[in-house]
Amino acid sequence: MTQDAIITAIMTRDRSADGRFVYGVRTTGIYCRPSCPARNPKMENIRLFELPELAEAAGFRACRRCRPDLVKIADPALSLTRQVCRMIEQHLQGPDAGKLTLQQMAAETGYSEDHLARSFRKILGLSPLEYYDNRRVARFKENIRAGETVSEAAYGAGFGSSSRLYEKARARLGMTPASYAKGGAGAEIAYAIVDCFLGRMLIAGTRHGVCAVYFGPDDRALLRELEEEFPKAEIAADIGRLADWAAKIVHFLEQKTVTVPDIPLDMYGTAFQRRVWQALLDIAPGETKTYRDLAAEIGAPNAARAVGRACATNPVSLLVPCHRVIGTDGKLHGYRWGLERKESLRQWEASAAKSG
Repeated sequence: MTQDAIITAIMTRDRSADGRFVYGVRTTGIYCRPSCPARNPKMENIRLFELPELAEAAGFRACRRCRPDLVKIADPALSLTRQVCRMIEQHLQGPDAGKLTLQQMAAETGYSEDHLARSFRKILGLSPLEYYDNRRVARFKENIRAGETVSEAAYGAGFGSSSRLYEKARARLGMTPASYAKGGAGAEIAYAIVDCFLGRMLIAGTRHGVCAVYFGPDDRALLRELEEEFPKAEIAADIGRLADWAAKIVHFLEQKTVTVPDIPLDMYGTAFQRRVWQALLDIAPGETKTYRDLAAEIGAPNAARAVGRACATNPVSLLVPCHRVIGTDGKLHGYRWGLERKESLRQWEASAAKSG
């Protein structure tokens, strides 16, 4: 289906499109089938997935109203891919998460290894083993965020030991395991500094995603702050993929649109910080919430100050919108890049929301 056909199917609640894709809504964290009777979401909040399992792997939960997780898949290739995705998730829950092979997958599905690999790659653009490896890395990160040690997190993700994870860590994670906690030791970070209406903007990232978005009047000060954040990382000006991510962010600001660019993020934090950052992503453009509101939403109603600290430590401003949080008195409080920038960003976003 074309992009226009997909959007039309969602907006018209086309039942014939059920089983062909599901869509997630960024502001709610819920994914639905095309025919879901719920109120139509804004286009900028829609994220498309070929399968329910992929939506869940991205952190969305199934809509209780339309139950997209129970939809039947008519396309044989989609059905087979879904079967393999489910198999991988179930395997990762078991005691032998690191011992799944293509031969095992083929035997369980009843298809040849070649047919299985070709069908899977046709749908997702990567092999079953590459997808399996990505899910193991994601599980490792989830374990780290939950407070586990590197060894515990690696073992729980099926790597057997942390040394197995370190073998390919640079290619998989950009930053090696525990690198954030050690000042970016062993990490390779590229950066770019560009102009925007908020002043100079530094964008930095690993191979895995953007790890910093800073604002300031002086290039040297911005670079110094990045070096202080990751004192043991290898930091250099970008000549590769980061330029594309930076261009998307600049285009987003120049076009005055509420559609935040879909850019991968590489940010680590405590379990509490990540809960706060995730809640920030659920605040719609042009809207605001108080620190107390946010604390209540994450199940910690007495932790408004801790929520404020988590907002202050958010390394990826703009993309993770901590500027949408205000005090209970309705006034602006604490913004890492200054209250004047926070107010300018809020006014710009409110104007973009109205014009959009």
